[in-house]
Amino acid sequence: MLDDFSVHGAVLRRYSRTVSKLSAGDADVVARFQQWLQARGCAVSTVRAYATVAVEFCGFIGTRGALASLDGMLVDAFVATLAGYQAKTVEHKLCAVRSFLRFAQGAGLVGSAVLEAVPAAKSVKGARVPSVWDPGDVRKILEAIDRDNPCGKRDYAIILLITRLGLRGIDVKRLEFKDLDWPGNSISVVQAKTGRRVTLPLLKDVGWALIAYIRSGRPITDCPQVFVRHTAPIVPFSDQDHLYQILIKHARVAHVPLGEKQRHGMHSLRHTLATRLLEEGTPIEAIAEILGHQSVASTGVYLKSSLKLLTQCALDPDVPVRAVTP
Repeated sequence: MLDDFSVHGAVLRRYSRTVSKLSAGDADVVARFQQWLQARGCAVSTVRAYATVAVEFCGFIGTRGALASLDGMLVDAFVATLAGYQAKTVEHKLCAVRSFLRFAQGAGLVGSAVLEAVPAAKSVKGARVPSVWDPGDVRKILEAIDRDNPCGKRDYAIILLITRLGLRGIDVKRLEFKDLDWPGNSISVVQAKTGRRVTLPLLKDVGWALIAYIRSGRPITDCPQVFVRHTAPIVPFSDQDHLYQILIKHARVAHVPLGEKQRHGMHSLRHTLATRLLEEGTPIEAIAEILGHQSVASTGVYLKSSLKLLTQCALDPDVPVRAVTP
């Protein structure tokens, strides 16, 4: 943190996500930017994600002046803070900054030169192989969770929801009691990313895990969300909390090796479910429906994460190649 401060002259938002750095004027600009995105029909997830980057950008600019004094050198300084992020993350942040500056230019807040100063970050869509867990390691993690204490009951239910139903972490965090249809044995949520409602069967093991947490683990609170923090104040998880620490904690207890080059967030459990379903021969359309993908093209990427499926695509070197007639 101190090293970054010496280089950039600011405590970067990655270290202080809960601290607001915006003045009233900058907060108003970000709010107007969100309205601008909504008016252009951007998805709810895009509006939220771009606004988060806009807050980071304005917070950084605020340490060195104001939006009115923004120039190319200051844009370059912000871009330098992205060193070390994954290429996909850098691309996303630069797209968000470019969109924000396009809005700011139209509102007369900045000049056209600053928009041209944002570099392009090219990436190949679908180039990254999704991170997946070995099914045996997932079982070890679930078995290692101490379900005799409240936090263990909560963590077990959260991991099981993602592992068995493929829900996104943010949808699990936002899950409310009204989303649970106990008589119909189903769970229905409006996805934060797409805004679409997805209804899934409430599997028996998932249902009992939820019941155990609600009855014997959940603190007394009026929050409509099912899952809450267990330290005061008792509130739901924030959207910025990716629950990474929960999964890693139990993986270490289970003595499951964690490779440095492999991502081990909650989303990787979703990848694991999709890969397993593909290997079992589940139609890709059905998997897309379970995961809430708007296009089966998004689901097809999981073919790359399965060696079993990739071997079926391999060519037999002993089979002669037929000549192609022009």
